[in-house]
Amino acid sequence: MKTVIKGADDKMTKSVEHLENEFAGIRAGRANPSVLDKLTVDYYGTPTAINQLAAVSVTEARTLTIQPWDKSVLRGIEKAIQTSDIGINPQNDGTVIRMIFPPLTEDRRKEIVKDIAKMGEDAKIAVRSIRRDAMEKLKAMKKSGDITEDEQKQGEKKIQDITDNHIKNIDKATEKKQKQIMEI
Repeated sequence: MKTVIKGADDKMTKSVEHLENEFAGIRAGRANPSVLDKLTVDYYGTPTAINQLAAVSVTEARTLTIQPWDKSVLRGIEKAIQTSDIGINPQNDGTVIRMIFPPLTEDRRKEIVKDIAKMGEDAKIAVRSIRRDAMEKLKAMKKSGDITEDEQKQGEKKIQDITDNHIKNIDKATEKKQKQIMEI
């Protein structure tokens, strides 16, 4: 029974972490190095993350500077940014790449807030699905005689408590990100 509860808790935690990673990649009008996290550059035949090839820093509130350690990869980084869905055209001066993030319009902010809400709801659905699977495993264990009815009820209560906690974390993360977008 404990392995079922622990497994459900681990899966729910991963769902929340995945949501937070998704939120980190959302462009919010400010320069944020995490928008580059999903981008890779072909470096001598190996797909490599940009932050492993260059120093990425925020030089001003809306300017991201990428300074590669090996100048030969500059063109590859620029191309990776251009072909991505970031929506910002990089400026290459031969030694560094600058990305200037334009301020968001009110309509675009509202659109992003809606997307954030949908992502939060999807994460809640994933957590509830994990809860349902765990509850079914407990019922199967009760049916096969591995646990008693009281143990099943206790397990179900623990799983529900864990679910409620993760749902609360998702709501907090969603609300925080929405607030961040609207304040810009």
